[in-house]
Amino acid sequence: MPIILALTVSTEHEIQRPIIDWYRANARPLPWRAPGTTPWGVLLSEVMSHQTQVERVAPIWQDWVRRWPTPQAFAQERIDEILRAWGSLGYPRRALRLHECSRAIVEQHGGEVPAGVDALLALPGIGDYTARAVACFAFGQNVAVVDTNVRRVYARAILGRANMKPRKAELADVAGFLPATDGPTFSVGLMELGALICTSRAPQCHACPIAAHCAWLAAGRPAPLIDETLPRQTFQRTDRQVRGKIMKLLRESPEPVPQADIDVVWPDGAQRARALFSLIEDGLAEQTPDGRFRLPR
Repeated sequence: MPIILALTVSTEHEIQRPIIDWYRANARPLPWRAPGTTPWGVLLSEVMSHQTQVERVAPIWQDWVRRWPTPQAFAQERIDEILRAWGSLGYPRRALRLHECSRAIVEQHGGEVPAGVDALLALPGIGDYTARAVACFAFGQNVAVVDTNVRRVYARAILGRANMKPRKAELADVAGFLPATDGPTFSVGLMELGALICTSRAPQCHACPIAAHCAWLAAGRPAPLIDETLPRQTFQRTDRQVRGKIMKLLRESPEPVPQADIDVVWPDGAQRARALFSLIEDGLAEQTPDGRFRLPR
């Protein structure tokens, strides 16, 4: 591809240093980026931030690290208290997986979050992105970390494309693009650049620190190959919305909830029953011997 062939090593260095410098001057003051954040704190932030805006995550993350500063403390907590603390972050099964993860850390690693990507991947609920993010941002390892934002910045700056789908070679491609020094800072800078400047719908190219070396700009900002303007799936009137309403009721009640109280949270009886059953099946709710419902103990 002509744009790729035109990219030189010197251009890579011209892109790396501006991104590092830009990040150091413009990074959002997210609480988990503060000095002294433990690997456990980084792991929590990565799991909580998955498909959730960081502005919503920040106060809940701060509460969690105060209440459960170590995997040991978290592993000893009751699941119902964890689900209450999870609140309305969404996808509460992540909280259950974090509890399983903390127990594995205690049992298999002496209560210390492991540093290696392979060891992190072996933990319950930890996927490839989270394992690499923890290895990079908690332990300073110079490994490729690819999320949607990184993928977009790489596609535009290096390949000259507006966007791209995930592909098998992307980890190797981004790994080859990492600088020999300041690799973790460069990696988080790529993410921040994609989140704040090189956005999918309204990129602020005038404020971009690598605009002068961006292959996409040089090519005249060609149209995206992937349509990112399609409407997102609505949340209203879905089973997920009904599940959220039932979970809110269970979280806020100190005692098990009778069926009659659940019946009033949603008018469609069939959908309500389906949502309640799915919560029980997922381990997010349970029925007591007297027929009431509560968070799992």
